[in-house]
Amino acid sequence: MKRALRRVGLYALAAVIIAYSVFPFYYAIVSSMKHGSQLFSPALLPPHLDFSNYATVLQQGPFLRNIANSVFVAVMVVAISLFIGLTAAYALSRVQFSGRKPLLLTVLAISMFPQVAVLSGLFELVRFLGIYDRPWSLILSYLIFTLPFTVWVLTTFMRDLPKELEEAAIMDQASPWIILRRVFMPLLWPALVTTGLLAFIGSWNEFLYALTFTLSPNERTVPVAIALLSGATQFELPWGPIMAASVTVTVPVVVMVLIFQRRIVSGLTAGAVKG
Repeated sequence: MKRALRRVGLYALAAVIIAYSVFPFYYAIVSSMKHGSQLFSPALLPPHLDFSNYATVLQQGPFLRNIANSVFVAVMVVAISLFIGLTAAYALSRVQFSGRKPLLLTVLAISMFPQVAVLSGLFELVRFLGIYDRPWSLILSYLIFTLPFTVWVLTTFMRDLPKELEEAAIMDQASPWIILRRVFMPLLWPALVTTGLLAFIGSWNEFLYALTFTLSPNERTVPVAIALLSGATQFELPWGPIMAASVTVTVPVVVMVLIFQRRIVSGLTAGAVKG
């Protein structure tokens, strides 16, 4: 009896957490199908399936171009973060040199600075490099908060890998790059997927740097494009199209999380079994 009550309580708690987490996204979907005064109705079901707000968003200005900008920036940030993170993690976890621990702590300390604290310095750097109002300005700025986390996590994972694997590869005259690519990378997939996914989500949702370093509508990313959606008058906000735009850019991220979550769990489970 006690076991059954515990199971019921666990399921009830899980249902409450899921409802609390999913309800905002569900209500955004419902609101994206409403117009006018319907948006102020607390109904949990849309009056009818109306996708006109989605058509309005996709036809309004360069929104599809903004989505493409976000995809390009996020993918490049993930690729650069993982490449630099892998090589840095190999040096910090496998190569013996003085100052290794202070260097790793310094890398971690960089992520503790708020974004606004380095905004002015980044702005001057972006202007000096001549990449203002270009996607590369966002890629450069996003690496500041994706690289420290990536290096730290990959260093922690790589440090726990058996040394015998590396020693066996060295006996076979494998270079450090071959060891990293063919020996360590297959074992680091859980960490690579986790850090890559978090870097993608962080780059996809970032707003402050995207608002500061992009000016023309064709170079903006989707968070800025959604924030700058305007209504018929200066004081009118098109809540229906805003909700439709939010759902449009959120669905791909949710799908990615659901897809890669299975790979993360399977990779962690496989790595937990030894012998």
